[in-house]
Amino acid sequence: MIGVVANEAEHATVAEFFELFKTPWEFCRPGSQYDVLLCSNTPAPENDTKLLLLYGSQQQPFEKVRSIKTSCAPGHNFALFRGEHIPIYGNCLLLEGLGNEVLVHKGTRSLTPDAQVVVRLGFDLFDEVHNLLTKGQPAELAGIPTLELHISLLRDLIVSHGVTLVEIPPVPGGHRFIVSLTHDVDHPRVRQHICDHTMFGFLYRALIGSVIDVCRGKRSLRQVVTNWKAAFSLPLVFAGIVKDFWNQLDRYLDLERDLASTFFVIPTKGDAGVDSNGKIKGKRAARYALSDIADDLTKLLSANREIAVHGIDSWRDSAKGGDECKQVQKITGKAEIGVRMHWLYFDSHSPATIENAGYSYDSTVGYNETIGYRAGTTQVFKHAEVDHLLELPMHIMDTALFYPSYMDLSDEKAGTAMLTLIENATKLGGVLTINWHDRSLGPERLWGDVYVTLLENLRAKKPWFATAAQTVSWFRNRRETSFDRVTRDGPNIRVQPANNRGAGNAANIPPLTVRVYNRAGSTGDLHRRRGAFEDFTIESCGSLLIAA
Repeated sequence: MIGVVANEAEHATVAEFFELFKTPWEFCRPGSQYDVLLCSNTPAPENDTKLLLLYGSQQQPFEKVRSIKTSCAPGHNFALFRGEHIPIYGNCLLLEGLGNEVLVHKGTRSLTPDAQVVVRLGFDLFDEVHNLLTKGQPAELAGIPTLELHISLLRDLIVSHGVTLVEIPPVPGGHRFIVSLTHDVDHPRVRQHICDHTMFGFLYRALIGSVIDVCRGKRSLRQVVTNWKAAFSLPLVFAGIVKDFWNQLDRYLDLERDLASTFFVIPTKGDAGVDSNGKIKGKRAARYALSDIADDLTKLLSANREIAVHGIDSWRDSAKGGDECKQVQKITGKAEIGVRMHWLYFDSHSPATIENAGYSYDSTVGYNETIGYRAGTTQVFKHAEVDHLLELPMHIMDTALFYPSYMDLSDEKAGTAMLTLIENATKLGGVLTINWHDRSLGPERLWGDVYVTLLENLRAKKPWFATAAQTVSWFRNRRETSFDRVTRDGPNIRVQPANNRGAGNAANIPPLTVRVYNRAGSTGDLHRRRGAFEDFTIESCGSLLIAA
């Protein structure tokens, strides 16, 4: 059990952090004994804990009574821990003259008294977590799963000092991580764009941009020929003589025939909404209504695909958001509906606004301009100002990879960039959320070969392919699972699944994994033993008792 000492202003962030690092903890109670005591910007109370962790960028009694010299380093530094560089966005306190057992930041070390191990970490953990989940990371550091590295550091400190640690990692039973394949439906038919900016943009990119890309090594001659043929066939497409080459639904269903995926559709035709400055950008408006793609929606539902909202005003107006939500609810018959904002519009008030509109999850937090971890995490998380809404972060978007104004990558380099995120998911668990737009398999984008390779690379890792709603449901079950102290026959921790506490469990959701490091003994069916920990799976119908 971890005891936490923190200022009241940090309590909400502490609680969310320990939903992501799902392990037994509580705010420190006088007279209680803890295996680990974590103090944040607060002097440690009297204690006899095995491991004392002191976080904070301000001077504390620890260094004052030992006459340790300190200095302050401004934000945007890196903590170095066992080969990992962890971005620190707030201030750091550098401590001079300590030993080299644990290097957390340049000049920050640990002391080891006789009675306990004390580790001084010169940064504000929960301030870092709060900033990651609210402000997010700058694009230049997008590729670093910073929040997960903070969890890894804390886990490693606990386990390496011989403390028994019980954890429910973000790893579904039988798999190493989750993949959520999603598709924003922006332009389902090119014939809906007669003589508008989208059509003229297509013609330029197909006829001229393709040639430029060949000269830059980004396209093959075969792709140029395909784009030119599509451009010259446009009058026949408008006349209904030739198949619409932007309608790629059947190909997506074929490529993902044994997988799960989610399609985000725009509910209202011709509504551009407004941006954060109250301005209307006409290009944002969709040229289709849900009735225009009714056959596609029926086909998706028949294939057990999820349909969610690609919101226009849901991010800023609960009433309009509620209308958008209800339109898709009528089609799907589902009460629980998710949303992702068109053009990723979002601000600090959006989570509460989206929740008030009636959505169960959002999947907007991500980058337009790059790929990676805007919130620093591979996990579904909850914003501080909401009660039920969960956030499924988006990690990879095709337009970020290929647009000239963004990463501007070739097919080969895009594949390499995505492999890094796949390896991170394999190592850290959690979910890898991918957004490949509806028209991206066809001319003039022709990003289908990259997507096929991406699916092959993912299949090789054998993750759980889940819809966005299934992914959120699994994380919700994990969040609602509790740890209870049981003192009968010695100190034990009971892991109580959500269903035994009245929470529902969606069909086809893998069980949770309970991981125990430095195990003293346990009851339950052993699922796997690997290295320094043991894994158990726990179904929704039972509990697990761990000797702590």
